[in-house]
Amino acid sequence: MYLKVELPWTIEVPPRSLDKEGVKFQTEIVRCLMKEFAAKRATKDLGYFLAVTTLDSIGDGKVRPDTGDVTFPISFSCITFKLFTGEIIDAVVYKVMKHGICLRCGPVENVFLSAKKMPGYRYIPREDDPVFLNYEKPHSRIRKDVTIRCVVIGTRWIEGEREFCVVVDLLDENI
Repeated sequence: MYLKVELPWTIEVPPRSLDKEGVKFQTEIVRCLMKEFAAKRATKDLGYFLAVTTLDSIGDGKVRPDTGDVTFPISFSCITFKLFTGEIIDAVVYKVMKHGICLRCGPVENVFLSAKKMPGYRYIPREDDPVFLNYEKPHSRIRKDVTIRCVVIGTRWIEGEREFCVVVDLLDENI
């Protein structure tokens, strides 16, 4: 689920951001790193980027002749979040539909639990609050804002959206 990784990246700093004393230089390197880190969002191999933990090294800069920007090779450590098949997760329901429910788990917004994976539950349509009720366990219901425990049965990376789609199965210990 959570991974700590060390990454080598190249950061591009505009010349106006550099000064002789180095304080503004280090601040600008960190600012540029954070901007790129946020824009990258996620990768197929590492999952979602959550936080930079340390800036480990800054290499020698090289001036780009076409723009005048200075590129610096850097190395940093960060925390990422990725779901794996077979992993047990807690996810929050945000949408209930006849064919299943949509859930969120951390930064993953596209988690789906099919109605076919919920034995004993029946969909009850209500205008303002549709639910899945389990008639075998009278107090068992799945509705919006409920947290459920499930197991990941598949993940798929969508390159254009830079995010994962996840399919889960309901665990028996729920509700």
